[in-house]
Amino acid sequence: MPDPAFPSDIGDRKRPPVALIAGPTASGKSAVALRLAKAHGGVIINADASQVYADLAVLTARPSPDEAAQAPHRLFGHVDGAQACSAAFWASEARTEIGRAHAQGRLPILVGGTGLYLDTLLHGIAPIPDIDPATRAAVRALPVADAHIALTHEDPIAAARLNPGDTTRVARALEVVRSTGQPLHHWQARRTGGIAGRMPIHAVVVMLPRKELAQRAGRRLEQMLAGGAIAEVEALLARNLPADRPVLRALGVREIGDMLAGRLSLVEAQAAILAATTAYQKRQITWGRNRQRAWTKLAPDPIATLDDLPLLPGSGA
Repeated sequence: MPDPAFPSDIGDRKRPPVALIAGPTASGKSAVALRLAKAHGGVIINADASQVYADLAVLTARPSPDEAAQAPHRLFGHVDGAQACSAAFWASEARTEIGRAHAQGRLPILVGGTGLYLDTLLHGIAPIPDIDPATRAAVRALPVADAHIALTHEDPIAAARLNPGDTTRVARALEVVRSTGQPLHHWQARRTGGIAGRMPIHAVVVMLPRKELAQRAGRRLEQMLAGGAIAEVEALLARNLPADRPVLRALGVREIGDMLAGRLSLVEAQAAILAATTAYQKRQITWGRNRQRAWTKLAPDPIATLDDLPLLPGSGA
């Protein structure tokens, strides 16, 4: 079935290019994207799972009004916190924005640290049927240790790959095999809708030493806390959203909430946020080394034009 974002499948490899910029939080990705946009008349498309939400402009380091005025920005702050934005939903929106940018003769520049978003955009989604609600409820009621033990028998490949303490992913793998009768890797091998192979893709993972990343994160956090992040979280929590809303899992929301409730001091909350941020940076670095191993790894400062971002292998010219 033709992709509505790309109405013509003829000569896909002759389509204009797209740039992908990934990397850990506070690595300088946004500055790289803005330089590329100004150099090429590009459109910057958000690929950060927290920056999609309207509620947290400061806490998620969304582009400032001055930055947004220097180039078109898309998919930033366009989802209400009451909604859940999945990787599949975001990828569909991103494909639409890529198509619009190409139609306007602009370079689409996707930037963000959510590896799953970019992976879904590149390789598509697995056509997993809807999960039986009773099966889902039964699986989600299991302690994660019990769920992982069950997974070792029902989907040993997933069990070996997943962290035994990863409640969300272990439950997902178990509910898929129980509901569909097929393991998760069966469906993932049938992914559809990705842009890989359909256009030239220039991709880079912006990398810096971990000590420098932590220092940059610390400085940015101080600016966030002084610049309105606390008021943002207070307003968000006042909405009394369901506890499973993804916006509530954004870095800093829980810690600032604890501070507002008197369970932490400002100093303690700041230290806890920074610790969570550096742990997240470590996971992003691991993703970049493993899941984005074919991408070029570069420091942010030398990147000024598309020529500084090599093509992904097999993406065409």
